[in-house]
Amino acid sequence: MIVRTRFAPSPTGRLHLGHALAARVAHSLARQTPGGKFLLRHEDIDAPRVREAYYQGIEEDLEWLGLRWDEPPLRQTSRSAAYEAALARLRENRRVYPCFCTRREIQAEWAAMAAAPQTAEGPIYPGTCRKLPPHEQQAKLASGLPCAWRLDSRLAASLTGPLSFHDLRFGTTAANPDLLGDVVLARKDIGPAYHLAVVVDDAFQQISHVTRGEDLLPSTHVHRLLQALLELPAPIYLHHPLMLDEHGKRLAKRSDPLSIAALREAGLTPEEVFARIELTGIT
Repeated sequence: MIVRTRFAPSPTGRLHLGHALAARVAHSLARQTPGGKFLLRHEDIDAPRVREAYYQGIEEDLEWLGLRWDEPPLRQTSRSAAYEAALARLRENRRVYPCFCTRREIQAEWAAMAAAPQTAEGPIYPGTCRKLPPHEQQAKLASGLPCAWRLDSRLAASLTGPLSFHDLRFGTTAANPDLLGDVVLARKDIGPAYHLAVVVDDAFQQISHVTRGEDLLPSTHVHRLLQALLELPAPIYLHHPLMLDEHGKRLAKRSDPLSIAALREAGLTPEEVFARIELTGIT
């Protein structure tokens, strides 16, 4: 196997120590095998938050750290047709359904529930629009009412049968496609969403090993289901620990003092930046 890894930041801010960790894990895994490739993908489908300067900033930070990529960077905004084709396939096979709910309506339904099922990201969508009769769905679509498209996780899982994925840290895990409920695959405002785009792009770039933070481990259950539905290869995973701030919280892009640019301006060398990561015991 030729190892192909990717680092996939969003150009909505500068890189910080947590990004440096993620990029180094992917880069190191690729460099450990002959012919291994390390790729850079800009996950820029969240257009309102994207800034052109951040593309350049991300690439400058990676080059300064010595983490050079082996193929031209990929921008997800150049891949809209591929996402639309994947979504169309799921729609044709009725693996997704239109969701017309507003955020306020979903919150009201959660409030009316005795105990809404929870994930680390919050309550699970209650499945309101999944229950709409087909004629009502079609009438709403025909009227031009804006909608998102949600994965019908239980129906899809019943069609694929049992699935699993392998993680270099956690071993082989049975996939639970219903873990996050009926996730959004295409949003009302920006179109294709993270779960669909990342699965389609990993296959397109022939990624053999997906390395990312352990906070995304629950998403892998959904991604494994989408891979099966779209007949895409299942990569090997490595969900590494996260860099945390002094309060024990995951680093965010607002953590300016820990941004790579700020550390560079403070006089640190790339070796000293990586030493901060190594002090955590993660690498």
